[in-house]
Amino acid sequence: MPRVSGRLSPTRAPPGPPGQARTHHGRVLPPITAARTTRLSCLAILLALVLALVSPAPSTAESATGATPQWAWPVASPHRVVRPYLAPETAYSAGHRGIDIASATGAPVFAPDDGIVYFFGVVVDRPVLSIRHSGGLVSSFEPVESTLVAGTAVRRGDAVGTTAAGHCAIACLHFGVRLFGEYVSPLNYLGGIPWSVLLPTRALG
Repeated sequence: MPRVSGRLSPTRAPPGPPGQARTHHGRVLPPITAARTTRLSCLAILLALVLALVSPAPSTAESATGATPQWAWPVASPHRVVRPYLAPETAYSAGHRGIDIASATGAPVFAPDDGIVYFFGVVVDRPVLSIRHSGGLVSSFEPVESTLVAGTAVRRGDAVGTTAAGHCAIACLHFGVRLFGEYVSPLNYLGGIPWSVLLPTRALG
């Protein structure tokens, strides 16, 4: 008796005309119509939008290390910003490389996160304190009186000095942040910038 080589494949019926019911292992499947495809696409888009809205967004901007530190404010509440951060067009252009926070003269200044005192001294007639943090971040405060010296380790929330007079028309503390040498908005790390939400621009049919 002759042998049959190879495997036998199940016979598939050729597809019928559009709109005709199909069968799959004996079951009748509903025809796929253009209206049904459109409804499925709309549902997928709506589901993606809902997931984007309910998914938790990071509270701060990411640093170059991939970490997203949430810093503490360097002064006690209320945290009233009297002058915002204004990014300069170039490294030498005019701008406001930090934020000014209302703070009474003599009020304590706190370390926003763990770090090492990087610098304390007078810069252009103002006493400045800088703290080096992990991830290439450096925070700076002026004008501030302090007894700390470079190399001193500080912990988040430690009092590192007191606000001095001389920067704003009213008593304030200038708070700046550099990321790998580039000035960035301190609000990135204080959670003060609201996140954008993408909304549909037209009704989905």
